Amino acid sequence: MPSNMDNLPIFQMVGAKDINPDKTAYIFVRDDGSDEVISFGKLFENTNRMSRALSQAGVGKGDAFALIMRNHPEFLYALYGALTIGAVAVPVDPRSTGRKLAFQINNTQCKGIIVEDSLVKALQDVQDDIKGVPVVGVVYKDHHGVAPIAGYPAMHEVLEAQSPELPDNMVPLDFAAPAQIIHTSGTTGDPKGVVLKADRYMVYALLGQIIWQYDDSDVLYTGLSMSHGNAQSATVIPSLGKGIPAVVSERFTKSKLWDICRKYGCTSFSLLGGMMAGIYNEPPKANDGDNPVKRVLSAGTPLAIWEDFEKRFNVKIHEWYGAVEGGLAHQPPGTGPAGSFGKPPEALIEMKIVDENDQEAPHGQMGELISRMKSGETTVDYYGKKEASAEKTRGGWLRSGDICHRDLEGNYYFDFRKGGGLRRQGDFIQPDYVERIIGEHESVSEVCVYGIPAASGSPGESDLVAAIAPFEGGAVDTAAVKALCLEKLEKNSVPSYFQLVDEIPKTISEKALDRVLKDSFAPDADNVVSVF
Repeated sequence: MPSNMDNLPIFQMVGAKDINPDKTAYIFVRDDGSDEVISFGKLFENTNRMSRALSQAGVGKGDAFALIMRNHPEFLYALYGALTIGAVAVPVDPRSTGRKLAFQINNTQCKGIIVEDSLVKALQDVQDDIKGVPVVGVVYKDHHGVAPIAGYPAMHEVLEAQSPELPDNMVPLDFAAPAQIIHTSGTTGDPKGVVLKADRYMVYALLGQIIWQYDDSDVLYTGLSMSHGNAQSATVIPSLGKGIPAVVSERFTKSKLWDICRKYGCTSFSLLGGMMAGIYNEPPKANDGDNPVKRVLSAGTPLAIWEDFEKRFNVKIHEWYGAVEGGLAHQPPGTGPAGSFGKPPEALIEMKIVDENDQEAPHGQMGELISRMKSGETTVDYYGKKEASAEKTRGGWLRSGDICHRDLEGNYYFDFRKGGGLRRQGDFIQPDYVERIIGEHESVSEVCVYGIPAASGSPGESDLVAAIAPFEGGAVDTAAVKALCLEKLEKNSVPSYFQLVDEIPKTISEKALDRVLKDSFAPDADNVVSVF
């Protein structure tokens, strides 16, 4: 094993030293239950191979490339390899299809793509839109059962052809250099690409020590996509910096979660609030409380199940709040009331609630949550969007777009997304896109998509309702509309209910009155069809 492992840029960035190459760094749990164990030595070698492969494909310093895959080791090889040569990784939500997928590739001017075998079809569907951006490699996994695809290089063959040594074109560490571009959910239009500097890896490693306070006995787990800031900031980067193992599922599975944690001895895992409700709704088992998990990091725990969840599964909840643009608050177990996401780190971040005039709101009053760093400038860089970047940090404060309130003790609570944005399972949904897809069906004359409080009880989250009106004298073919939604929408964007109406009520300016639809909605009403 090479003696220069400490010189790998990602190891230097997160402060990993004196690394035992045989020690387990990551365990990737596949959908079929098998696993891939990645040692620190293997991580070092394959990161070097990947950085060389990217260079050979024409991706160099400052160049962006897309990562379109679920949770596999190759994702991390590419993420860390990009840092080695100064390239910029663009993790893409693996559920992305059509225009959303093409936009993320084009918006960041990607010069290459690494894609999972089962997602190649989605990429092929937008080939005309992405103007022939080359595929660096296809990540094949035996359990997927996907045959080799003609014209696309196999990633494992590409890597095998490269040297495992540090590449000659390795760039010096530059904490201010762009390292990733992660797109927002696109609540009010096309998603914005948030440029993350290389020092974000150092920050994530420090979170593991200062905020999450992981120790040497911890084994971390996540089933969240590594294309999401949560998985990176709470699991895969902090584990690397601490030198402890992280277990990563190919995708989230609520039915197998506890068995995975028992098998690998996981002591901590991370969730978004809607997922917690799904886990809690699983049928109770006699061994629910018999597991090695000590703490659950959660963003958006439903108040209705908070304490019962802790008792049933014998865990403590560490609630927190954050966004890829910045801002952080948290509530370690036993330090605040259930329902609150806590307080910002006192030495690092200042936070407050303001009204529509930017004046600080009194305790208990709802307003927009804003924050700023106590040391240094608070900035956000939306790729190619200077005006939006400046507006996001207007007046030196990060504008979250979240409506929250604070109690007398300084604990913060999330209420809802500013502007009525719909959030579901942690994703922000674009109602107009859902409306467009439903409106494509020949039996649909008008449609209005809105949100109702999520049945899960997750704070700030919604279940989607599509109010649909037929053409005069016709009827909505709900079975066909459902099939259309399942075919063309990401699962999180498929409505939970169809509300069949004669017409969509509107204002004098022809704006749909969703509040009228909400007032007349009931899950068991004769004109409501449950989609699932």
